Amino acid sequence: MAGWIDTHCHLDADEFGADLEAVRARAAAGGVRVCVIPAVRAEQFDAVRVLAHRLGDAYALGIHPLAAMDAEDAALARLEAALAAQAGDPRLLAVGEVGLDGFVPQGRAGLPRARQEFFFRAQLKLARRHGLPVILHTRGALDAVLKGLREIGALGGIAHAFNGSAQQARQLIDLGFKLGFGGALTYERATRLRRLAAELPASAIVMETDAPDIPPHWLYATAGQRAAGQAQGRNEPAELPRIGAQLAALRGLAAESWAATTTANALAALPKLAALA
Repeated sequence: MAGWIDTHCHLDADEFGADLEAVRARAAAGGVRVCVIPAVRAEQFDAVRVLAHRLGDAYALGIHPLAAMDAEDAALARLEAALAAQAGDPRLLAVGEVGLDGFVPQGRAGLPRARQEFFFRAQLKLARRHGLPVILHTRGALDAVLKGLREIGALGGIAHAFNGSAQQARQLIDLGFKLGFGGALTYERATRLRRLAAELPASAIVMETDAPDIPPHWLYATAGQRAAGQAQGRNEPAELPRIGAQLAALRGLAAESWAATTTANALAALPKLAALA
C-alpha cells in the first residue's frame, strides 16, 4: 500500500490530549504515513513544532482568520521570527492555516472583517519571503481569497476543506493549488461536492481529515441523536483511509491507486514533504 498523507490534521487539539499516542498509532496502522499539523494562533507555534517532531510528522505555522480577528499585530512579528528561526527545519512545510472566513459576523469584539484581510495578506507576503507554500482556509470566502492570491501572489499550496464551485476550483488549480477533500464528501446529500470530487483532475486533489473536526458520516450524530444520549464521534487521522476509499470509489478507482495519486499530489503541493513521506 502506498499509504496516505493527512494534509490537514489538528493533532494539537485538546480533544487528543488524553490519548494522542494511541490516535497516531491507529493512523499509522491504517497506512497514514504523515500528518500535517497546521497552527492556528501564534501562541501554538512552539507546541505544534515540538509535537510534529515528537510524532514524526510535519507542521505549518500561521494565524487562522478567526484567531486573527482577536490577535495583536505582534503576532505577525512572532510568525516572521518563527519562520526565520525554523527555516532549516525539514518538518516545517508551509505557512498555514491562513485565509478568510465568511461564516462569522463582519465584526467580532469590535474588530472589523478587515482584520482578517490584513492578516491574510501579510501572511501571504511572509510565505513568499520565506519561499513556502500556504495552507488556505476559505470557508464562505473563496472569491475574496482568490482576489488576495492574485494581488499578492503565492507559491502554491493547498486549499483546505474545499467546498466551492467548479469554476473556483479551476482558478485555484491555475494558481498552483491542490484542493483538500475529507469527511464532508462521505455524506450522500453532499451531491455537488461529491460530483466535484469525482470529476476534478486527479492531479488536483489531496486528502485530509481536519481532525478532530469535519467527521465523516459514520461518526456524525444528529441533534436528535445527541439529545437521546448518543455521543458525537471524534474524527481522527485513522479515518483517512476509509474517507479516501470512498472518494476512490466515486472515481471508479482502487483505494491503493488513489492513495498513491494523492500522496504524489501532496508532495507536489508541499515540496519539503518529500523528505519525510
